[in-house]
Amino acid sequence: MGGAAERLSGWRAQTHWVLLALAAFLPVLDLVLPKEFQIADLVRPIFIFAILGMGLNVVTGFTGLLNLGVAAFMAIGAYSYAILTCDIYPFQLGFWTALILAAAAGAGAGVVLGLPTLRLRGDYLAIVTLGFGEMMQDSLKNLDVITKGTQGINPLPAPTLFGYAFVPEQPLPWYYLLLAILTVVVVLTRNLETSRVGRTLISIREDELAASCMGIDPMKAKLLAFAVGAAMCSSAGALWGAYLGSSGEPGNYDFQVSILALCIVIVGGMGSISGVLLGAFVMMGFNSIFLSKLSDFLTQKGMIGESVFSAPVNWKYMIFGLALIIMMRYRPEGLLPSRQVKAELHHGDAAPAKGDC
Repeated sequence: MGGAAERLSGWRAQTHWVLLALAAFLPVLDLVLPKEFQIADLVRPIFIFAILGMGLNVVTGFTGLLNLGVAAFMAIGAYSYAILTCDIYPFQLGFWTALILAAAAGAGAGVVLGLPTLRLRGDYLAIVTLGFGEMMQDSLKNLDVITKGTQGINPLPAPTLFGYAFVPEQPLPWYYLLLAILTVVVVLTRNLETSRVGRTLISIREDELAASCMGIDPMKAKLLAFAVGAAMCSSAGALWGAYLGSSGEPGNYDFQVSILALCIVIVGGMGSISGVLLGAFVMMGFNSIFLSKLSDFLTQKGMIGESVFSAPVNWKYMIFGLALIIMMRYRPEGLLPSRQVKAELHHGDAAPAKGDC
């Protein structure tokens, strides 16, 4: 029994590699499927939101700091990337340089947000991050001299790698570019989790007072978590801008994006890298694949009328909210939880041994 349990635990620890390998195989599977069942082209946004979920997981899952403003960091990444690459600005940097600088801009914004909020936890921190997200959205609308207001910044040039341009007309190279970047983010996050810094962040989540008594500086650890998480979220924003060929309007980075990222982390499993990957596929896949295919089918059958409730895509946030309620009630640790979070939530579930009081 002990050996089987160890093998199962080892398999669960490698689940993220299995998920990434399945994603790499998906375009090959599409070659033998009828066109109406092919989904590889619809998976690309899932990779970007998985990176966004990874950033939130560092702050909320590893460190235990509830952040409701990740959409603001995604917007910072998208607009930084747009300003650095669009030909209406004097910079016109390449894709990779702009991506790195957008992540650096996000890390700087994370430090700016983290410094005045280091002593806050729980509801108070959530309210502050929520306010930060709303302030960022309004700032992008009103700084139209720089951000072009509600029009957004466009067009953005296509990414290039060794002289090859990733144009929208060829989705397969785009697919593997985003998958490769997601794999790099997973490797970095995995190394962070198992490093001394990662264990410091987890100790803050488990008991900040005990960690402080062990000589850990909670303020530095939280600030680092904010910076790393914001850098990942800004990278996702930069990739989103490159994928769309536009920064998008400020309204695209509203509170609903932050809630979607939180759903990805909670449904998948807080503090779990594998859980975030699975959560991104479940939540975003439900939206961009299942509801999209269902809408196409109902449209072909003439079953979608003028009412907004007749279109399945208009039900997505109601279904996301229902999924959160169900998960919190029946499986609060998520679909693929980390061992520490699962043990913390179920430490009182074990039946008392014979002779225990």
